[in-house]
Amino acid sequence: MARLVFDPEVAANTAAFRVNCQPTTMETNNMVVSDQFQKVPLSESQLDFSGQPYSVSVLKVGYCLPQTDGTFKADGTITLITGPKTILVDTGGPSDRDFLLMSLRDRGLEPGDINLVVGTHGHSDHIGNLGLFPTAVMIVGYDVSEEDTYRPNKLAHGHAYIIDEHISVVPSPGHTGQDVSVQVKGTSVGTVLVAGDLFECCSDEDSWRDLSMNTAVQEVSRQEALHTADIIIPGHGLPFRVLRN
Repeated sequence: MARLVFDPEVAANTAAFRVNCQPTTMETNNMVVSDQFQKVPLSESQLDFSGQPYSVSVLKVGYCLPQTDGTFKADGTITLITGPKTILVDTGGPSDRDFLLMSLRDRGLEPGDINLVVGTHGHSDHIGNLGLFPTAVMIVGYDVSEEDTYRPNKLAHGHAYIIDEHISVVPSPGHTGQDVSVQVKGTSVGTVLVAGDLFECCSDEDSWRDLSMNTAVQEVSRQEALHTADIIIPGHGLPFRVLRN
């Protein structure tokens, strides 16, 4: 999260802020409805998506909460992908260190078991614990590295970085100049997209633009995601299902 712009009078009332974040498209029974898509938020009990060969689990749901003094508290979503490779997408902020280690150990994992860490963009609430994983391949924005070796890639030219036939790191710029998302195919719910701050939350239509470095570019990235993903895991809210009309 960065560059959040909001009225201090609104920030003094979290509920008012949440109303301000509601979409301009029609919303019915918590569904966000447009001419092409319906976005249906999932519940806190729906954070695990099994699959073959990969499963996806949200370890921590990100949030953004205005405070009465005009500041806000925010932290990014942390997602674990398990299968032939063990992949962590975003590591939360520095204060998440102990939580992250405990969450991994609860699943029988140590930092050295993580093969790949993806930072969807360079904000501290998403990459605050990269140092826990010195042996993993790192993808942060458009940089792909292993220790001090940087691998060539074409993310900056709009091409996906292929992990295997089921997982790709795809460029999704706009929120910053070098955002990426992780696409996981073949889960029980279809294609899952771990999207970082491409989407703040399910109902972000009136808020994401205030956070965007380039709204026109981000709109294109968002539309591409909505056309290809069945489940989207946003950077600061619960996962949501995409229904195409």
